[in-house]
Amino acid sequence: MGGLLEGKTILITGIITDASIAFRAAAIAQEQDATVLITGIPERLRLIDRIAKRLPKEVPPAIGLDITNEDDLNALAGKVRELAPQGLDGVLHSIAFAPRTLMGPEAKPFLEGPGPDAAKAFEISAWSYASLARAVLPVLNEGASLVGMDFDPRTAMPYYNWMGVAKAALESVNRYVAREVGEAKRARSNLVAAGPIKTLAAKAIAGTATDDAAKLNQLNEYWDGASPIGWNVDDPTAVGKSIVALLSDWLPATTGSIVYVDGGASHNTWLPESFN
Repeated sequence: MGGLLEGKTILITGIITDASIAFRAAAIAQEQDATVLITGIPERLRLIDRIAKRLPKEVPPAIGLDITNEDDLNALAGKVRELAPQGLDGVLHSIAFAPRTLMGPEAKPFLEGPGPDAAKAFEISAWSYASLARAVLPVLNEGASLVGMDFDPRTAMPYYNWMGVAKAALESVNRYVAREVGEAKRARSNLVAAGPIKTLAAKAIAGTATDDAAKLNQLNEYWDGASPIGWNVDDPTAVGKSIVALLSDWLPATTGSIVYVDGGASHNTWLPESFN
């Protein structure tokens, strides 16, 4: 019996290190018999290709994609066709960015966040989900699945600031993308709201100073304590498996939705004693 993604071709964006959620999702997709293609920021392709060699199976060289560059977006479908004439059955959008003025310990107070920086955070973290959907639509197969990465923005999280606003916008963008790709290709679009994982993104939020690292550890301890089933910040496997489930045919009527993969902490009001 084949894996969940047997016969499917999946495009993965956002691999930066082998600790990233995108890398883990790509590995699990391969373990479930998918053919995986990857993209990367053009100036980092050699690094990304080296990291990709750590995947369980070989993948073609990363496709250069600056998500804010219209030339790259317009060329994406053609590059995918060259590597996968059969088209795409799934796409993972794992792309987000906010300048340091807007997020992390060095950020300005929320009310003083520069407008141009906020626009950049929105462009890369929210608008890009729609732009990627537009770019892949010509090579998207009927019934395909798009998945984006979210972090629950319903509360004002310390240090997260304008990235929280961008994630709230992403949730709205997802609903509109779901409508359009559904009408065009009967494709689905959903977000995975993951709990905190020790990635480069998490480090960008907390910073590297001792007190900032301690605050990140406090958040991690809180998340594990608030989760009814526990949460491991060192292991993105649960998130990767949930992404793969959404990319499979096993949630055929789920679209425009958010799947919370955070141990239930975001829905639990209980605070552990260690969090104050």
